Amino acid sequence: MAIGTAALVIVLSIFNGFEGLVKQLYSSFYPDIRITSATQKVLVLNKEALQKIRSINGVAAYSCTVEENAHIQNGTFRANAILKGVDEHYSTVTGVSSNLTNGVYELGDDESPALVLGSGVENALNLLSDRAITPVTIYLPKRGVAAGSNPLESIATFNSKPRGAFAIQQDFDNKYVITNLAVLKQMIGLNEDEYSAVELKLQQGADEKLIIQTIQQQLGNQYLVENRYQQNRSLFAVMQLEKWAIYGILSLILIVAAFNMIGALTMLVLEKQQDVQILKAMGATNRFVQRIFLSEGVLLAMTGTIIGIALALLFCLLQVTFKIIPLEGSFVIDYYPVKVMITDLLLIMATVLFIAVIASWLPSVKAARQQLSLKAQ
Repeated sequence: MAIGTAALVIVLSIFNGFEGLVKQLYSSFYPDIRITSATQKVLVLNKEALQKIRSINGVAAYSCTVEENAHIQNGTFRANAILKGVDEHYSTVTGVSSNLTNGVYELGDDESPALVLGSGVENALNLLSDRAITPVTIYLPKRGVAAGSNPLESIATFNSKPRGAFAIQQDFDNKYVITNLAVLKQMIGLNEDEYSAVELKLQQGADEKLIIQTIQQQLGNQYLVENRYQQNRSLFAVMQLEKWAIYGILSLILIVAAFNMIGALTMLVLEKQQDVQILKAMGATNRFVQRIFLSEGVLLAMTGTIIGIALALLFCLLQVTFKIIPLEGSFVIDYYPVKVMITDLLLIMATVLFIAVIASWLPSVKAARQQLSLKAQ
C-alpha cells in the first residue's frame, strides 16, 4: 500500500506541475476576460460602452484587438499567420511583451507599423526580428469587397518591419503576429467602433464571476463574455480528463496491493481461530469480532498510506530542490515539475480507506462466522 500510495501521489503531483505550467503559458497570451460577438466575427462597441466596462469595480485595464488571417512574405520565404492588431494597452492586459526572445516590443504607428512575430513565424520567414533590414509584405483580405475580374482588388497589401519576436507556446508562436491596431483596421476596412474582441485584465482579488455578470447585463446576450477557462474549454477539459484517467489507472496499483492485504488478513483469521472463540465464549458478538478484523485491515492500509505519502513528499521536495529527474529535449524547463495539492492527498487517503474496507470485509466476515470447539481433543 505504501508503494502504491507513493506512486499515486508522485504521478499526480507531476501531472499537476505540468498542468500549472501549461496554464501559466496560456495565461501569458489569453486575458482574464474576453468580450466577443456571440453571432458575428466583428463586434461593435463605442467609446461610451468601453468606458462603462472600464469603470466596473475590479477591471484594471482593457485592450481592443482585431484578428485577421494573413499571408506574409519575406523574399522567397512565405508563411500564413493570424495578424493581431492591438492598441497601446495590450502589453498591460497580457504577458506577450514579457516573453520576447529577441528585439523589442514595438508596434509602430499609423505611418510606419511594426511587427512582433511569434518565434515559429519568424523561423518560417527565415529572419531575425532584431536584425531585419528590409520590411516584410503582408497580404490581407478586404472586408466587404467581392473578388471581381481582378482578384487583387479584394486583397490589401502593406509593408511592415519586424521589431521583435516572442515565444510562449507553440500554438501561439507558430501562428500569431502582433501589429498596430489602427493600421490593421484601415487595411481590412473596419470602422472606428468595430473590433474582433475586447480583452480585460482584472485587479488582484477581483470577483471574476460578478464582473462577467455585470458586463453581460450591460451589453446583452448578443455579446459573449468569457473567462480564461471558457476561452480554452477544450484544453482544460482534456487536462481534467487526463488527470482522472491517470487517477483511475494508478488506483489499480492499490487494488492489486489490496489482494495482498486480503491474503494477510485471511492468514491472521486462521491463526486466531481459538482466540476468536474465546472472545465469543466471553460474550463477544459476531459484529464485534468482525469490527476487530476490519479495524486491523484499515490500520494496515492507513499505515502504508502515511508511509507512502511521506516518501512521496520527500521525493517531491528533492525534485523541486535538486531537480533529480531532468526533462530531456527542448522545453521551457529542464526538469519534471511537481506540485503537491492537498485535495489530491485527501482523495488518495479516501481511496485507500475505501479499498481497505472492501478488502477487509471478506476476511472479517469469515472470522465472525467461523465455528470452532474449544474442548480438548
